[in-house]
Formats: sequence, structure tokens, C-alpha cells
Amino acid sequence: MSTPRPLNRPWTSEDYLAMLRRKWRLIVGLALLGPIIGYGISRLLPTRYTSTSLILIERQQVPETYVKPVITDDLNARVADLQQQVLSRTRLLPIIDRFGLFKDRAPHASTEELMEMMLKAVALTAVKPIIAGGNEVLPGFRVEVTLGDPQKAQQVCHEIVSMFVSENIRQRENSAQGTVSFLQNQLDEAKRKLDEQDARLAAFKRQRMGTLPDEVQTNINLLTTMNTQLESVNQSLNRAQQDKVYSESVLAQQLQAWQATQVAASADTANLTPEDLEKHLADLKKRLVSLRAKYTNAHPDVVALETEIEEITKRINDESETSEQKASQASKDSKPVKTPEPPQIQQLRAQVHAATESVENFTHDQQRLQEQIKQYQSRLQLSPVVEQEYKEITRDHQTALLFYNELLGKRDQSSMATDMERQAAGERFRVLDPANLPGKPSFPNRLQFAAIGLAAGLALGYGSAYIVERTSKCLRTKKDVEFYLGTTTLVVIPIIGDPANRKTWRSTRHKAQA
Repeated sequence: MSTPRPLNRPWTSEDYLAMLRRKWRLIVGLALLGPIIGYGISRLLPTRYTSTSLILIERQQVPETYVKPVITDDLNARVADLQQQVLSRTRLLPIIDRFGLFKDRAPHASTEELMEMMLKAVALTAVKPIIAGGNEVLPGFRVEVTLGDPQKAQQVCHEIVSMFVSENIRQRENSAQGTVSFLQNQLDEAKRKLDEQDARLAAFKRQRMGTLPDEVQTNINLLTTMNTQLESVNQSLNRAQQDKVYSESVLAQQLQAWQATQVAASADTANLTPEDLEKHLADLKKRLVSLRAKYTNAHPDVVALETEIEEITKRINDESETSEQKASQASKDSKPVKTPEPPQIQQLRAQVHAATESVENFTHDQQRLQEQIKQYQSRLQLSPVVEQEYKEITRDHQTALLFYNELLGKRDQSSMATDMERQAAGERFRVLDPANLPGKPSFPNRLQFAAIGLAAGLALGYGSAYIVERTSKCLRTKKDVEFYLGTTTLVVIPIIGDPANRKTWRSTRHKAQA
């Protein structure tokens, strides 16, 4: 089967140039008509004025190494959140009512329609981000308000910018204050738990005083010292007991000898006359001299003899009294006289008493040291169990203390950040360019409309010329003849004549084609 033949001949660049030469009046005419129509349309459209304000986002003045900011969210996300807050229904409706917006365009519009028109009138444009520390940082954004009245556009733009600044301050202060309040509540709870752990640890220390892990070495040292002291006390006790036994035996001997001397002296001197007493006293003194030559004054015989001499001397002195008194005195002297013990016996009694007290004291010290040794031994036996309990309590206490200190540091850091926000030293929005009063309308742009009309006229003229050329039945070139007639062209006769006649012929041909 043969391929079907196309209805129109494909065009080349020469054909398009030939079309432009033939139809340039149509194309130029429509191109000139387009800007006029575009400008006319721009005159019919309602005029809009755009007021613009630039808000700069300033970083906090205090370095973050000293005071960390409370709000660490992404700045772009926070600006978007602020946009939702500021451009909400509750914020925009009072502005619409205050300035009477859109009453000329839609006097009976509903709340939803007014909000839709207001949101279309307000636009936020981010400033080109800058690179800081390897991250893109938003330096600021523009607020644009487009309305039919330039003064209202400026006022509304100023209101919205003020709401952005105040809302940012309010959110940062509320966030900082909320963080401080939350951390304060957590800190109070942590302090309560820490106080409980302190009380538990203190009670455990009071209950286990002396058996704590840090007292084990002290207990060992004290136990060693007490064992040494006990050994020394035992030795001292043995010596004291030996001294007591010896002193008691010597005392018994001295008492026995002294008592025997007293009995003999009493029996010999009971019935003697004064003359016999004088003679006996002289004998005793001679005997005393001989004893002193052999013994010291502390010897029991010497002491007993001295005592006897004193008694006989006293009796001789008493004989000088009256006869009746002598008789009665004689009857009294016939009875055994109780004389004081010699100093040596008294000294021995004191030695025995001191030895007895030493034995009692050493025995008391021995019992006391034994009790203390048992106590410290029991403490050492309980040390492993106490150490395990102590580790559990101290671990819980240390955890509570670390958590409390961490919250305390965060609370103080948040308090400084809150003070920084109150003093406007933190991140803030600064109005770099206040809302301007537009001097010319932002819409419609008449020059732009005229340019669009020119482009539309050119497109319409070129399209019209193309359609006219493609629908024409004229055969103008050799290619047209060969394509539409299907024959080969033998010769082409050009137009011969002077230029004037050629121009007349062309115009006649164009009229005939038309």
C-alpha cells in the first residue's frame, strides 16, 4: 500500500520569511493594537497599593557560651508559627473592622470571605538566607500589605508588623517564664526527694554508728589498741593482787605480834606500885635503847616498846592525883587499855586498802575493755552487711543530689535567660524599614500590561498571517506547483519590466489573491 499524500506542503524557513514579507502589515497592525488594548484594560482594573516593611531578626547580644537561649527551635519554623498566630481570625478581624476594609468591594461579604481577602492582601517574604556556621540563617522577612487605599495599606502594614514584634516578645517571655516555672516545680520535687534521702541517710548513720564502712579501719585500730590495753591491765591486775596478798600477810603478822605484846604488857603492869612502875619504865627504856641499836624505829618491836613506855609514863603521871582518884584509876587501869595501832600497822593497812582499790579498779578496767572489745568485734562482723545497705542508700542519695544540682543549674540558667529576655538582650525582631506610604500603585502595572498586549498582538498577528497563508489556494513557488499539480516544472519565467510596472503588477496580484 502507498502512503497517503499530505494535504499541505511542509514549510521551510524560506516560506516563513516569505509569509512575513507578504503579511507584515497585518502582523504590525495587530502588534500595535495589543498595547493599546492592554493599557486600556489596566485603566479599567481596580488600583492596588502595596506598603512594605522589613523586619530584621537580631541575635541575642549576650554570647551563648555565657547564657544559653531558652528558645532553641528552628527560626524558620518559629516565624511560620508567628505567622499563624498573627494572621489568625482573632487578630485580623479587629483590624478589618477598625479600618473598614473591603467595604467598597464586598459590602455584604461574610466573615470567611473577608478573612480570605485579608489573607490575600497580606504577604510575607523571607529575606535571602545567609550562611553562618555552616547553616542557613534567616536574617529577616518582609511584610507586604496590598489594599486600594495607600494610607490604609500603610496603617495595616504597621499594625501587622507591630503584632509580629509584640507576639515574638510575648512568646519568648512566656516560654522563658514557663521554663523557669516548670524547672522550679521540678526542683522543689527534687529537693523533697533529696531531703528524704538525707533523712534516710542520717537515720541510717545514727542507727549504724560505729559500723559504717568508713569506720572499719578505725574500729580495727581501736580493737588492736584495746587488746594491748587489756593485756597491760591484766598484768597490772596480777601485780596488784600479788601486792594485796603480800600486804595482807605482813599485816596479819604485825597485828599478831603487836597484840601479843599488848597482852603481856597489860598483864605485867596491871598490879605494880608506882615505885615498881618507875623501875619497870627504866627497864623498858634500857631495852628500847638496845633495840634501837639493832633495829630501825619502824621495827615492830621498837614501835611496840615505845607504845608501852608511853602508857607507863601516862600511868605514873596519873598516880600523882588524889588517893580516891588513884584507887578508881587503879581499878580502871586493871582493865585492858585499848591503845592505838602503831604507824607501821596503819601504813600496812593503808597499803592493803590501796592494793584492794587497785585490784577493784583494774578489774573494772578489765571488764570495761572486754565489753568494748566484744562491741568492736560485733561491729566488724556486721560491717559487710552494713556496707551493702550503706552503698544502696548512698547511691540513691548521690543520684538525687546529682539530679537536684542539675535542675538547679538549669533553673539558674533559665532565670538568667528570662532576665535577658526582659532586658531585650535576647533574640528580637527589629523593624529596619517601617511601613512606607506607597506613592504609586503596585497593581495594575500599566507598562507591564502594555508589554503583555504587545506580545499578545504579535502572537495574534503572526498566527493570523500563518492561518491566512496556509488556507490560501495560490501557487507562488516552483515547490507549490510540483507538490499540488504533481508535475515537473520545465521553466520558470520571472517578471520582466521596469520596477514601476513590477510594483503595479504585484499589487494587482495581491488584490486578485485577496
